Amino acid sequence: MAEKKNFKLKALQLRGLRQRWIFNSVMPAFILVLLIVVLFSTGVSSYYYGTMRKGLETRAQAMANSFNEYFMDNGYMGFYPKAVQAADSFEDKNSIELQFISSSGRIQVSTSGLTAGTSPGTSDITQAIETAEMAPFQGRDPETGENIMAVSHPLVFHGNVVGVMRLVTSLRLVSRQVMLAVLTICLIALLCMALIIISNLLFINNVVEPVAVVSEAAKRIAAGGYGFQIEKKYTDELGELVDNINDMSLQIGQNEKMKSEFISSVSHELRTPLTAINGWGETILEDPTGDPVQMRRGIRIILNESRRLSTMVEELLEFSKMEDGRFTLRIEQVDLQAEFEDAIFTYRELFRQEGIELHYQAGDEELAPIPGDPERLKQVFCNVLDNAAKHGGAGRRIDASIGPEGGEQVIRIRDYGPGVPEEELPYVKQKFYKGSSKARGSGIGLAVCDEIIKLHGGTFEIGNAEGGGAVVTIRLPAGE
Repeated sequence: MAEKKNFKLKALQLRGLRQRWIFNSVMPAFILVLLIVVLFSTGVSSYYYGTMRKGLETRAQAMANSFNEYFMDNGYMGFYPKAVQAADSFEDKNSIELQFISSSGRIQVSTSGLTAGTSPGTSDITQAIETAEMAPFQGRDPETGENIMAVSHPLVFHGNVVGVMRLVTSLRLVSRQVMLAVLTICLIALLCMALIIISNLLFINNVVEPVAVVSEAAKRIAAGGYGFQIEKKYTDELGELVDNINDMSLQIGQNEKMKSEFISSVSHELRTPLTAINGWGETILEDPTGDPVQMRRGIRIILNESRRLSTMVEELLEFSKMEDGRFTLRIEQVDLQAEFEDAIFTYRELFRQEGIELHYQAGDEELAPIPGDPERLKQVFCNVLDNAAKHGGAGRRIDASIGPEGGEQVIRIRDYGPGVPEEELPYVKQKFYKGSSKARGSGIGLAVCDEIIKLHGGTFEIGNAEGGGAVVTIRLPAGE
């Protein structure tokens, strides 16, 4: 049921994405195409009807002028017989109806013979009679109901309108031409919209399917499937997204693995000194002899293990501060060489007891104070020296030096142990990382050191030295 519900939810999400994409991309195109169709239809209609009206007006003007000039010399007495004669001799009576209308608005002569005696009462006739100017009309014929176009021209005798000559034609053929043109542009518009919709559907499907795959992979990763990889099928931005998801999955997987190892390691590291402390505490408490040598030995072990526990707790506290952003510095002017030499002095005797020689070399130049946190810097020096003894103590020697180099104060600490495997070098400063080392520790000490040096504006580098062993190089900006 849960899988079916998730599938339906996923389908709804993808359908919603398609709908939003189609609406946002197709709607502007639809509005544009609709505007083009409307403008084209209006233009075609205006062109056809305008051309037809202009032709009728030109013809009516010419015929009326000729009629006024040659046939209106006797006024109304000569109007009627000449109108009949003009109607009989009119050549285009099949397509245009010629009408002669009296000043009262009644048709007296017509080439069709069907409208004689009627009064159309259209605006063009009224305007021609009242204003003595030519007037057009387009609309339905009051008598037949047919769509027509008409032009009425007044016939004037001595300044008086004695009649009207009217040309009337049907708009059926013209309307059919306009309709065909409009239908053609509409079909073209529909074809364009279909192509736009199909292309958008193909495009959004090519986007939605990879997004669905990435979404499913993200859910698997969120559910704990760390390290899951998506098959890369694309070379564009989607391919880059897939690469980023895969890298994220690997990083999360590595972090989870290191965290698990860290918890296991810390548990073991805490258990070992606690076991030693408890064991020696019980031994000293229950020793009936009270042997001073045995007691001193046990107390020394208890102290050493307590210090180790304190160091681990401090590292965990520092790591917690790094994670939540509470890791801060107390900046003051610091004599870096003096702080470093204090750490050397502290560890030299300890190393000697373990059979390790610590050689220290100071530069010839006096180093100027730099802004920094002396406690944090000393923490870095002690941690690096302790790691050198822990991981490189087999070489029985550690070299330490400090001096100026190119506007920086540089500290180097080198051991003569086995060094760091080349494949582990890029990861040794990552939190929780311990690599192949079997030495005791939490795996976060170097990450804390790297963070402290970065906050001081310096660099913390770990590499392998020529001739064997590892070398740590700390570079800090030189003071003025």
